[in-house]
Amino acid sequence: MLSAYSTSLTAACFTFLSDYTYNRVGYVDVSLDSLAPLDLGDRILLDDDSERPCTRRPARPSASPTGTCLIERLCLGWPMVQARSTPLSNAASTALRSLCPALANKTYFNYGGQGPLPTPSLEAIVASWQRIQELGPFTTAMWPVVEHDTNRLRQHLAQWCGAPPHRIALTENVTMGCVLPLWGLPWQAGDQLLLSDGEHDGVMAACQELARRFALEIQILPVQQLRSDQASTDATLLAGLEQALTPRTRLVVLSHLIWTTGQRMPIAGVAERLGAHPNQPWLLVDGAQSFGSLPLAPDAAAADIYAFTGHKWACGPEGLGGVLLSERLLAESRPTLIGWRTLKSEEAPGEGFHRDGRRFEVATSCTPLLRGLHTSMDLLDGVGSAEERLALVRHHSETLWLGLQGVPGCRPLLLAPPPAGLVSFQLHRGDGTLLESDSVVGALGDQGIWLRSLRDPVCVRACTHVTTTSEDLERLLEAVHQIARQHGC
Repeated sequence: MLSAYSTSLTAACFTFLSDYTYNRVGYVDVSLDSLAPLDLGDRILLDDDSERPCTRRPARPSASPTGTCLIERLCLGWPMVQARSTPLSNAASTALRSLCPALANKTYFNYGGQGPLPTPSLEAIVASWQRIQELGPFTTAMWPVVEHDTNRLRQHLAQWCGAPPHRIALTENVTMGCVLPLWGLPWQAGDQLLLSDGEHDGVMAACQELARRFALEIQILPVQQLRSDQASTDATLLAGLEQALTPRTRLVVLSHLIWTTGQRMPIAGVAERLGAHPNQPWLLVDGAQSFGSLPLAPDAAAADIYAFTGHKWACGPEGLGGVLLSERLLAESRPTLIGWRTLKSEEAPGEGFHRDGRRFEVATSCTPLLRGLHTSMDLLDGVGSAEERLALVRHHSETLWLGLQGVPGCRPLLLAPPPAGLVSFQLHRGDGTLLESDSVVGALGDQGIWLRSLRDPVCVRACTHVTTTSEDLERLLEAVHQIARQHGC
């Protein structure tokens, strides 16, 4: 049993490693003095006489018990193995939140749709526009400025991806990052495309049209039902991949984070398996929900096409993203949309195309956005490393995930703590029928709480980020409780 060294439980809080599932009570020997306040969903079992524990579940317990205590997380049934102190919001994340006007007058959980643009990023965009106009938008003095901003952002993106800058192509969004290299690959009639059933409609539609034009076949890899802990998800996904691969498989399409359930896919493991396949199929990864929320290395560098956008979790401006391309894809794929940025030399188009990622860049784009995204990435870097930011994001998402389980009729889609910031859930009435997600989102929006409804599966999606606060989570949980009561859940 655990000896309670502290005379105050007010400072006690435990979060447990999300790689383990738990339902049984576990014991940890730790001083309670240095730990943070209790989270929603924690249950403290105090055993003063070592025989008959009493259950307490206060948000801020006022008692100062001594003796034996054990701590249980209400998490759908897995053995707790280890405990760690809660990652707390630091001054940098609080400062970043204060720089986002979009977060000042609402409770925002739509980072997976579009993140808020910090004021310094907006100011950097405006300053870039002003500088270009001062120099003259088409003068010899302007081009070095644009080249500097382009190269700096390309290097920053490459650093986040854990790959060399020459493999980065700048694009407008994830869709362009997927489609441009995809259409340039040397397809043959009868080739098979293996797509997960959790891909975004835009990527699915592009692959369907690709299959129609080149007489390809589409196979589906089930991933939406993968909702358990990470180890089980990885094992099940890789086993399903093994069964789905055929001698004609030429491409696998998989998201790093499934945009509906929020589950994380083992990209590096998938890439390793495809490398052992006789055809060595290409791997296309949709990084829309991972760029800015997850550490990308080594997964991003293992894919052939890793497409991402800057306007979601990276809190950059809309209209700017990128794609990381493998060396073999750069060698095997041909440019599809061709413009002056694709060419080695604009004055001598006969010299051919760039051999690096620039072969998939087309023509004129909005160059002031470069400084905006770079500034947003700098601000996130200031909060902490990618691993530190993810720990904070997961703390928020796990707190929400736990709290939702205390709402009558509420069922989070994932059966384990979320691996990142996506938390999807459903509300069921007392008769078992599903409450329409649009009505839930509408009712929350009426209170200034912004989430998103999804249709496959039908659910409500919330996104937590480093700028999320405990007050945000409490307000959302209170509102969901109210909706559940109103609808007889």
